[in-house]
Amino acid sequence: MAEYPPEITQRFHGTPDQMAAALVGERPASWESIVIEEYDPRWADRFTTAAAALRELLGEAVVSVEHVGSTSVPGLAAKPVIDIDLTLKDNADEAAYVPALATLGYRLILREPWWYGHRMLVSAAEDVNLHVWPPGAPEPVRHLLFRDWLRTHPDDLERYASTKRRLSAETTDRPGDYSLAKNEVIDEIFTRIFSA
Repeated sequence: MAEYPPEITQRFHGTPDQMAAALVGERPASWESIVIEEYDPRWADRFTTAAAALRELLGEAVVSVEHVGSTSVPGLAAKPVIDIDLTLKDNADEAAYVPALATLGYRLILREPWWYGHRMLVSAAEDVNLHVWPPGAPEPVRHLLFRDWLRTHPDDLERYASTKRRLSAETTDRPGDYSLAKNEVIDEIFTRIFSA
């Protein structure tokens, strides 16, 4: 059994004040509704294209680029938005990468230094969420553990998919509640991951 430090096994939840302060740009229109679609194999191709552009643009500043989130799990229903974890050598130096990413159409919308230095940018079409992390941040590790577990555990994949469909219907009038509403099933799956 793998042993993980507490920062991996315990999920971080920001305070309401932190969450309110995180938004530094205009909210994406895609946050105003939750649309869950059946898995589309083209999502992997969209990631590959975006990752290649990021590596070419940022070069040696890039530590890693990973496809995470529901679109990274074959067979999993998802919002058709590609989530990418981009680890940079120095993500706190926004001047070194935010203007460059703007040339690809990305715009900074979240700055969360209290959450392992997380920054989030969205693509011009709002179909890519780019999460920027420093080396050693635990959240990208959690993302990979969750992704890889769902890829190899069909029961949890189906449990997560059915929960997402149900919650998207239940939060139609409150799309901002959708992500928080998934916490229970996510925590259940992480319990199995960490006890395996």
